[in-house]
Amino acid sequence: MLELKAERTQHGNRMQGLLAALGLAVEVGWKFLEQLAELRTWDGQVVPAGLQERLQREFSRWQFVDRQIKDLEKERVGKIRSEENQSTQKVRQLLGLRSIGTNSAWLYVMEFFGWRQLRNRREVASLAGLTPTPYQSGDSDHEQGISKAGNRRLRSMAIEIAWCWLRYQPNSALSKWYQQRYGPGKSRLRRIGIVALARKLLVALWRYLERGEVPAGAEIVDWRTKVGGVAEAGV
Repeated sequence: MLELKAERTQHGNRMQGLLAALGLAVEVGWKFLEQLAELRTWDGQVVPAGLQERLQREFSRWQFVDRQIKDLEKERVGKIRSEENQSTQKVRQLLGLRSIGTNSAWLYVMEFFGWRQLRNRREVASLAGLTPTPYQSGDSDHEQGISKAGNRRLRSMAIEIAWCWLRYQPNSALSKWYQQRYGPGKSRLRRIGIVALARKLLVALWRYLERGEVPAGAEIVDWRTKVGGVAEAGV
């Protein structure tokens, strides 16, 4: 799924780049060809025929990948709704936390939490490549960043979810910790901090799945609302 989304983004960026050379900007979507026909350059000219043909070919590839993504998303939603197994139950449990969607919950479980037994928080961080690498030599003592030795796709997702967590779970203890420690800093410090938050959040999600410990201050929702279902009354 992540590879397909990256490919779709590449096609979209390529189309936007070709139009930017003419000083034109457009949002790539299913109505792209309609927009293309209406575009005019600064002197009122239509997009050159040769460029239009190239854009149409690129858009056909974008459409093909987009359909594949939608088919996969539909298939996943169907499994989350209907299947009854341990992995699906964990996906539903993660969906019960606001800020976590179907794709991230599925990736977390199928590529991380659902296939091996993790014994402690260090194993969790190490498997995702989010373990800090301290450097000590004489009077020098500082962090060199994270190891990046684990699952690359999971690491990217963990960082993306950390940003979403800040937005949709602002009252959680983890969000407050980040804002107090890194919020007032410059952008570089905030980017460093988001990796630390991703590591802490991943450990918190592991505890949530294994022990039922809801992350402090986190908002709980009904997982059915995220897959087109109907929440039960009073939930």
